[in-house]
Amino acid sequence: MSFDVLSVREDFAILKREINGRPMVYMDSAATSLKPRPVIDAVLDFYENHCANIHRGVHQLSQEASELYEDARYTISRFIGAMEREIVFVRNASEALNLVAHSLPIDGAVLTTTAEHHSNLLPWGRRNEVIVVDISPTGILDLEDLARKLKGNKVGLVSVTHVSNGLGVINPVKQIGEMARAHGAYFLVDGSQSVPHMPVNVHELDCDFLVFSGHKMLGPSGVGVLYARSEHLESMEPFLLGSDMISEVHLDGFKLANIPWKFEAGTPNIEGAIALGVAVEYLEDLGMDAVRAHERELATLALEGFQQMRNVQLLGPTDPDIRSGVITFKRPNIEAHAFAKLLSNRYSILIRSGFHCAQPLFETLGAGESCRASLYLYNTTEEVAALVSAVDALSQVV
Repeated sequence: MSFDVLSVREDFAILKREINGRPMVYMDSAATSLKPRPVIDAVLDFYENHCANIHRGVHQLSQEASELYEDARYTISRFIGAMEREIVFVRNASEALNLVAHSLPIDGAVLTTTAEHHSNLLPWGRRNEVIVVDISPTGILDLEDLARKLKGNKVGLVSVTHVSNGLGVINPVKQIGEMARAHGAYFLVDGSQSVPHMPVNVHELDCDFLVFSGHKMLGPSGVGVLYARSEHLESMEPFLLGSDMISEVHLDGFKLANIPWKFEAGTPNIEGAIALGVAVEYLEDLGMDAVRAHERELATLALEGFQQMRNVQLLGPTDPDIRSGVITFKRPNIEAHAFAKLLSNRYSILIRSGFHCAQPLFETLGAGESCRASLYLYNTTEEVAALVSAVDALSQVV
């Protein structure tokens, strides 16, 4: 199962850009993905033809906007195997995590891992004790340590990333969920780096919550998704209060709207949600199995190339079956930002440098700041070869 990557690239106008007289090679999709023409057109179409607020107007434009917005909710629910009423639109995965941290009564500690994005660490500490599970020197989750800490503590929620944004490690989230459920804990999956890149089904994962961001999966910025089982949404209190999340308001009280709308206060990112639905349809047309297979091929080539370099330290596992298209590396004795800048200036290869919003992970590994090339469905084997060649060449001279 595959797709024609050259045909796919035709949908991304930005890939025709040149930087410093060279074709641009974009390898920062873990930070944000590029946007295909159908997604851009969806935003433009909303503003040109359907621009109105939703849910509260009976006029034609409002009805059209509301229908497009709710159609997107259905599309996204189908994509992850959920029900429409279990999909809450938020600004991003960070907001979704904060919503759960604020609204879900958690009886006990929150168990998470050293490898998490800051957004899956910081919100939990406001109200609960946070217990962190260890990882191996290559970033692989220590399941024995997870079992020990589940057994030795009162844990109310287990919250883990499906795929590490720092190292690309693919965690065995189904097994982790089974362990959490056996101890009576809620189970949350941060799918920010998995939902855009591989098939994800909430029923197969048997998770209580799943969060992800639109801008990492071909959609616009400013829109994300919280999936939560309907029974949880029914019992949770809303994170924000205001318009549209109520059915009645009086001076002495108010009545909440039904789920999922009781969690969507105020005017949402209407055009963003609509365009995210289009992004999901684009991914469905390609096939998520095909997207994963393409990235695995690219990652295999990159890992093989980096392992042959003498002056470059590759971080994370080398098995492409448990790694996404995130390739993280260091050139010892050279500051990561400086190396990334050289790649951009000399080769027009755009990667990320720093701690990648996972500083505790890299401090635990003793790695400090690093460089990260993150691959997606529009990258080619030729671009991976160019990355390997450029990093190797620079590592010999700087």
